[in-house]
Amino acid sequence: KEKKPAEGRKHQNMQNDTKASQGQWGRAWEVDWFSLASILFLLMFAPLIVYYFIMSCAQYQCSLTDPLLDLLTGNKHLSDIWNSTPTLTYRAAVIYSLWVTFQVVLYLFIPDFCHKFLPGYVGGVQEGAVTPAGVVNKYEINGLQAWIITHVLWFANASCFHFFSPTIIFDNWIPLLWCANILGYAVSTFAMIKGYFFPTNAKDCKFTGNFFYDYMMGIEFNPRIGKWFDFKLFFNGRPGIVAWTLINLSFAAKQQELYGQVTNSMILVNVLQGIYVLDFFWNEAWYLKTIDICHDHFGWYLGWGDCVWLPYLYTLQGLYLVYHPVQLSTAHAIGVLILGLLGYYIFRMTNHQKDLFRRTSGNCRIWGKKPQYIECSYTSVDGTKFYSKLMTSGFWGWARHFNYTGDLMGSLAYCLACGFEHLLPYFYIVYMTILLTHRCLRDEHRCSSKYGKDWKRYTAAVPYRLLPGIF
Repeated sequence: KEKKPAEGRKHQNMQNDTKASQGQWGRAWEVDWFSLASILFLLMFAPLIVYYFIMSCAQYQCSLTDPLLDLLTGNKHLSDIWNSTPTLTYRAAVIYSLWVTFQVVLYLFIPDFCHKFLPGYVGGVQEGAVTPAGVVNKYEINGLQAWIITHVLWFANASCFHFFSPTIIFDNWIPLLWCANILGYAVSTFAMIKGYFFPTNAKDCKFTGNFFYDYMMGIEFNPRIGKWFDFKLFFNGRPGIVAWTLINLSFAAKQQELYGQVTNSMILVNVLQGIYVLDFFWNEAWYLKTIDICHDHFGWYLGWGDCVWLPYLYTLQGLYLVYHPVQLSTAHAIGVLILGLLGYYIFRMTNHQKDLFRRTSGNCRIWGKKPQYIECSYTSVDGTKFYSKLMTSGFWGWARHFNYTGDLMGSLAYCLACGFEHLLPYFYIVYMTILLTHRCLRDEHRCSSKYGKDWKRYTAAVPYRLLPGIF
């Protein structure tokens, strides 16, 4: 296999080693044409997709078809649309720089105190999963604390201090987009350079020999600066997800400013997405065991995606409701609320069952019974053999990724809260369906490579991925 020269014989020897090949767990080392085409498509068009959605709201009242019709009929040229787009401003640059700096300070310099007085919350220093090289990283889990401090300050400003308007995010939405893009590309490029010249752990690097794949999917498994600044944990959770609820609050404030009221649809979006965000931070220690941390390398996919794609496209429902305030009927609102809460219940309880099973090594009760499982083995890069248990009862007996099913129900609820007049709010459920289906396939490819014949026994016991009896 062709390798990049920077790491020299060190990586060549590691990858040719028999034990190393046993410990890669489905990571790609050669790039097929379909993967390369997909990556080139995303690198070229993902930033344009984000711009198109945000521009369509700012200039076309959230219509996805009118910009295309204007261009096709000659009513407007691309230059007209671009020239009407707000540019990067000094004000936006200051806001964004202060925001990211503040989140870095909360992440690095304020050890978690929430776990000391919140029963059931797991924070402070926690261990991650074993990497393919056999490394177990430690993390400072303090995301819930950062979220609480940030929102307390936000509400204190809105009610007492009035240093800035609660609509500040909406008012600078497109200039902030350029700031987010600058950070996303900067951190992705830095991560790639770091992977070549000063990786945190050389044995957990991945070099395919294809520049675009390595840039997109990442080289380093767990890039870090110093002992505690972990790129994946910071950018996956902060600043994007902490900002998610602030962005929605800013949209609600703008709706109040423009129309004199906040509609029940905006309240539903704020509440349901707020529950999801709070759940993420309450279970941040559990997040260390998910595919993002346990399998993905850190490249443009996570770096730019967490800085731009997540805060700008996951909040489309709130943005849409600023331009198109929707007051739902009581029945519609209750239906959306029930669907969202049921989806969250399935999502949380499915993950809780897996977490309980892992923590007790199967010595627990799921739905009143001792859980059933299949014992599997796998080998790390250094040849160490490990053992895992894959549960086949509870929600995990219904489907192999039933937590994703609950996630999709919640995603659909966000969209339904916006009514049926425009397609734009429904992008989220379409995207999440594609994303989570793709994650199912990626995760199962990795597990098949990791567990081998044991994985076949597991899929025979739990034959469906997402929807029992269907898929």
